[in-house]
Amino acid sequence: MAKKKEENPEVIVDVQQVYNKTENFVEQNKMTLSVALGGIVIVIAAFAFYFKVYLPPIESEAQENMFWAEQQFEKDSLNLAITGDGLNNKGFTEIIEDYSGTNAANLSHYYLGISYRNLGRFEDAIDELNEFSSDDVMLSAIALGAIGDCYSELNDIDNAITYYKKAAEKNKNNVTSPVYLFKAGVALEANKEFEKAAELYVEIKKEYASSNEGRNIDKYIARAEAMKN
Repeated sequence: MAKKKEENPEVIVDVQQVYNKTENFVEQNKMTLSVALGGIVIVIAAFAFYFKVYLPPIESEAQENMFWAEQQFEKDSLNLAITGDGLNNKGFTEIIEDYSGTNAANLSHYYLGISYRNLGRFEDAIDELNEFSSDDVMLSAIALGAIGDCYSELNDIDNAITYYKKAAEKNKNNVTSPVYLFKAGVALEANKEFEKAAELYVEIKKEYASSNEGRNIDKYIARAEAMKN
């Protein structure tokens, strides 16, 4: 005898009841909802004002003031680029202080970090370069590589290797990637990690054979391979 098929009970939604409950909730919390909605509108308006009205003229002024510091950087007058001339021309440190939140201030962290690295102020350089962020993958890769240089100079080889690898991966190309892979390989050799160094040298040979590093990499592969044994 076939079993009687069980019937699923129907779920009946009382639309009117739901509507009434919703209406009652809104009525009872009218003031709270009004304040919350008003707060959201104020926040949106504040953001719009900041980015559309307040920031653009400040950004323009910051870019104009940074131009002189950039010129000093290009001329390798790094102390002037950092501090300014004490008269009307600002250095990168003052641009960061005076124009916080602008693209010019962000880029000044990059310039300041590279300047400190070149002056041997490696810890200061790391701090500034870590403050820099950019959608420009090439510039970001250079910044990461510069942090690697600083850690290398501070004899923090593990961190140097980490940042060189990050720099190589950030923007894979035939110019910067083999440079940073090679630096990572040299750092690994300094750490006596010859097998890992050889692997990076082989990667340069396979992926970036036409680069300056790739054309001369065989002797480094041979050296690392020999040191493994």
